[in-house]
Amino acid sequence: MRRIASETERTGDRGRRRRSVTDRAAERIGRITVLGHRVDDTWAALRRRRVPTHWTNLFGIVTVASIVVVTVTGILLMFFYTPSSEATVYDGSYAPLHGATVSQAFASTMRVTFDVPGGVVLRQAHHWAALLLPAAIVVQLAATFFTGAFRRPRRALWVLLLLALIAALASGWSGYALPDDMLSGTGLRIVEGILLGIPVIGTWLASVLFGGPFPGRIIENLYPLHVVVFPGALLLLVALRALGAWQHGPPQFPGRGRTPENVVGVALIPTAVTRAGGLFLVVTGLLLLISATVTVSPIWLYGPADPGNAGAGSQPDWYTGFLDGALRLVPPGWEVVWLGRTWTLAILAPLAIVGAFFAFVAAYPFLEEGVTGDRGDHHLLDRPRHAPTRTGLGVAGLVFVGVLWAAGGADIIATAFSMSIEHVITALQVALVVGPFVAFTVARRICFGLQRKDAGLLRHGYETGRIVRLPGGEYVEIHQPLDETERARLATPDGAPPADRRATGSTVGPLAQRLRQSLRSYYIGGPLEPERAEEESGDSSREVVGPISRR
Repeated sequence: MRRIASETERTGDRGRRRRSVTDRAAERIGRITVLGHRVDDTWAALRRRRVPTHWTNLFGIVTVASIVVVTVTGILLMFFYTPSSEATVYDGSYAPLHGATVSQAFASTMRVTFDVPGGVVLRQAHHWAALLLPAAIVVQLAATFFTGAFRRPRRALWVLLLLALIAALASGWSGYALPDDMLSGTGLRIVEGILLGIPVIGTWLASVLFGGPFPGRIIENLYPLHVVVFPGALLLLVALRALGAWQHGPPQFPGRGRTPENVVGVALIPTAVTRAGGLFLVVTGLLLLISATVTVSPIWLYGPADPGNAGAGSQPDWYTGFLDGALRLVPPGWEVVWLGRTWTLAILAPLAIVGAFFAFVAAYPFLEEGVTGDRGDHHLLDRPRHAPTRTGLGVAGLVFVGVLWAAGGADIIATAFSMSIEHVITALQVALVVGPFVAFTVARRICFGLQRKDAGLLRHGYETGRIVRLPGGEYVEIHQPLDETERARLATPDGAPPADRRATGSTVGPLAQRLRQSLRSYYIGGPLEPERAEEESGDSSREVVGPISRR
């Protein structure tokens, strides 16, 4: 018994010594200062920070997962890819191309596909992630726009997100041409034609990009852009946006207990980080699964690029389809001679329209602030119905881009539906002009209808379908009042019913002030007509509000 006791004591001493060493190590790590903050203080702040749980926040994780997959697969592909336009004779595993003269870029891409173990999955994962990345950013832009998350103090974050989309598009386009197959070669020929159609500087731009007559050294020139410049810009923009989002905190939808001063949600560590990590793994796994089962960019079927030929039915990746569609919708023969030069409007008009669209999207937070005069900070989001004009503009913009995107596949539409390509182009030209106006009007009126519906629910509650007879003989319907949680969800951030927030125009003051007030009144929604206001308010004497008896 004495020997056992001594062993126990010695074991306890060793455990205390181990615990003391662990405690001292943890204490020393906690005292480490990083950027002026102690590690333990930073860890405690992370555990206290709250993150809203809304589905619109998930697409940021999808974006990060796509960037990680693109980056990792791109780095691995760099070990096998040869960025050279020099000719070589193909002698790889794909027998139908044996003896064909191809570029070293095409030959190395074929080697990755057929000779490197797992190479086809690696290349297709890179491609599929590049297709998903702009889609995730576009959904983020749409959610940010329709909820008003771009307002102060997050206007710069909106611009950074739009620039990140442009960087993602540029990265995808530059990588689209690197395999040097017939499809990418046809796309490069279109790019050369666009550059040459720009007056004054077009020839110089084409010479700089291609390094001489087509195809020149386009592979060698695009490779550093695809590997360093555009991805570096994308990562920098995403990092800056993440830093700004951390500084300003996450916005949240109005609800019970939610104010501009607090954030209602789950703890960042460990709950939010665990959920984000799970979604990251799910997205990564799905990308790898799709890459292993669904073929994308089968360059062995397209064959090597040939400057003297073009692939029939060639289509760009989906995220640049709207650019191709803008070129297709311009009527033929749009040219003018001015200052001794021929100005091709078939090239200049699409470039100007697309450029103006992106400029309008980037400047929209500042334009809305100028119209509404609202310069306060907003940490509570809007439901789309509470901003009918903004929602109408957003839907109109989606229709505008959608028509351009459909025009990029006008030939496919004509073939699939056995229609004349001229009729398809004409219908899309009309839709490009008329569609956004119709979409704006319809979406705006739907928002007003939803506002009136919410206002009625806030005032009178839900219809129960129960009819009772009053002592005077009158029959009325019992309404169920909303609970506090539902009232907080339906009400606007300031707590008023949506219909009561509409502005009234002013007819006094200088012309500029009256114009601005009228524009603000229209933007917010304008005054209610007397009969409509009476209709929305209803006759409360004919309604009974009370609890629902449940059996």
